[in-house]
Amino acid sequence: MRPSEPSVAVIGAGVGGLCAAVTLQARGVATTLIERSTRLGDVCCSWIAGGMLAPYCEAEGAPDDVVRLGAGALDWWERHGAHVARTGTLVVAPPRDAAEIERFAKRTRMHQSVDDAGIAALEPELAGRFRKGLFFAGEGHLDPRAALAALLQRFEALGGVARFGVSAPPDAERIVDCRGWAARDALPELRPVRGEMLVLRAPDVRIARCVRFLHPRIPLYVVPRGQGVYMVGATMIESGDSSGVSARSAIELLNAACALHPGFGEAEIVEMRADLRPAFPDNLPRVVERDERIFVNGFYRHGFLLAPATAERVAALFAARVETAA
Repeated sequence: MRPSEPSVAVIGAGVGGLCAAVTLQARGVATTLIERSTRLGDVCCSWIAGGMLAPYCEAEGAPDDVVRLGAGALDWWERHGAHVARTGTLVVAPPRDAAEIERFAKRTRMHQSVDDAGIAALEPELAGRFRKGLFFAGEGHLDPRAALAALLQRFEALGGVARFGVSAPPDAERIVDCRGWAARDALPELRPVRGEMLVLRAPDVRIARCVRFLHPRIPLYVVPRGQGVYMVGATMIESGDSSGVSARSAIELLNAACALHPGFGEAEIVEMRADLRPAFPDNLPRVVERDERIFVNGFYRHGFLLAPATAERVAALFAARVETAA
């Protein structure tokens, strides 16, 4: 670190905080990561994320900036030690709702249409169940928990200091606040979006890539985690209720999963979790300077997709300040 560069404390070891911390440390800024939980993943909505790196699919209901900012996410995560499955995304709908495929296609790009034979070639166990679909070959996914652990390891290998079970930041010239919904008092523009997910062990299911199912009641995605384990999610409810998964949501997610593949009917429920995603009114993350802090927040459902680009914005902000001070 050059003498003119400030020391930084990054508060929050979710995906936003870890991406910011490792990016700053890699740029030569002495960075300390502070997390109130005693270990990685406790009380962290990043821990239960889908881990989909799917900017082109997200364009169906997200601003154009999501595609632009998320386009480099797959490469960024690979450079930082995460295993990225570059297997693409398959989007399907029940035969009676085939019009949903056309609607999805009109609102997205970088896909190819596939018929029943094409679906069977990509996912043989879905053969005969769907007549039309879309395949986004340039997308992928990762395991969020493994990716966060890899990022923490890289941060410490670069010389960064991580402190868990600590609430107050150390003496630092700058604070980057990445606390998510916990920062709502300082960022009253934030709103909570409740997300619920299931982890299923389904030995009778063999799906190799992320599949988005345009179910009429509850659209869902299924993300393979390996060894017969799948993450199924996720609800998006405009609510600040942080209690556990509701019976209604669990039933709807399971029904939709079984409609995608009947093998999920015999699956073991390994985990059910719910948490609150922080979001600004436009559902885009922001870097906000306020009260002598830099806040990085509002990732909505795009944390793993957009946190790398947001971290680069934070690093650029620090670099500009160093140049100005010099």
